[in-house]
Amino acid sequence: MEDLFSYADELGPSKIIHVYEPSINLKAVLVVDNVAKGPSIGGVRMAEDVSTEECVRLARAMTFKNAAAGLPHGGGKAVLYGDPKMPKAEKQLLIRALSQSLRLEEDYIFAPDMGTDEECMAWVRDEIGRVVALPRELGGIPLDEIGATGWGLSHVVDVALNYCGFDLDGARFVIQGFGAVGKHTARFLSQKGAVLVAAADSQGAIHNPNGLDAQALLALKDEGKPLSDYPDAEALQRDDVIDVECDIWIPAARPDVINEANVQRLNSKLVVEGANIPFTHEAERILHKKGVLCVPDFIANAGGVICAAMEYHGANESAALQAIAEKLQRNTRLVLEASKSKGVLPRQAAMELARQRVEKAMSFRRFSSFSTAPGFV
Repeated sequence: MEDLFSYADELGPSKIIHVYEPSINLKAVLVVDNVAKGPSIGGVRMAEDVSTEECVRLARAMTFKNAAAGLPHGGGKAVLYGDPKMPKAEKQLLIRALSQSLRLEEDYIFAPDMGTDEECMAWVRDEIGRVVALPRELGGIPLDEIGATGWGLSHVVDVALNYCGFDLDGARFVIQGFGAVGKHTARFLSQKGAVLVAAADSQGAIHNPNGLDAQALLALKDEGKPLSDYPDAEALQRDDVIDVECDIWIPAARPDVINEANVQRLNSKLVVEGANIPFTHEAERILHKKGVLCVPDFIANAGGVICAAMEYHGANESAALQAIAEKLQRNTRLVLEASKSKGVLPRQAAMELARQRVEKAMSFRRFSSFSTAPGFV
């Protein structure tokens, strides 16, 4: 537990719960980081190599993300150990069992993340009702279907370019992680005139310096096919997209894909973090010294949680999309202006913005500070 305590501070985490039921091979972790602004919203991430440490870090990112976005919610996260591509019946059993195990944890609202989707949230709703990002048939705003996070990222890029010295029209971009976030980001940026030159998914990567057809790649993914089936591109190893020269590099997959060991390989002018914690802090510092602008995750990729929160409070899809654009443009501008005027990393400016909002919310609570060790259950 020593490493986990190193993440604890006055903000949280307030609660860490381990769920284990060997008879059905259920193993999961819930971290509720901070609920000063309201019950926490955070996705259920499913993968075979998730960890408690990763969950703690992701929950804090959600605290900052929700605070920066001005949402009446704190931050939390759940990780579920398992292959997200397991047979549907097995996956449904695990999701439903996890929901029941956490039915009394009212400080946490379920949402989708890597490895889970709107259908999984429908199972949660059927079990306990405390969930967001439901299918349309259940009255939800399906954030993965509409590409809420990618929609937000495209607006973050619009603002960030004012600090980079080049235009979006004709700008070359790379998507690392062509899943729910990455594919829609590619779609929206391509519609604005940017040129997708490389993309990677879990099975490999492709590259064409003259451009890839984003719509054709979306069609491949919708059919369940790998990117390597795209005919007019050079096949690469998955991590080779780090080396592809571009103007905008967008990580939209797993944590820590760029770190001290490989950051020098990155050849881009702008990084917009579509995934949660995709860069280590040291990697961001190295890029900053090289003059590469890096918009941090909890500012850039908040479109999904904004959409989810607005659904939870009864808004419709058009209102959610408008709010995503307005909130993310404003926050990106605030963070990059503060970074420029104070001479600090964008992440530091973003953390100051979010922390101030969380601490202000905490000041209104009866117990206004996190003064005891986190609860390990």
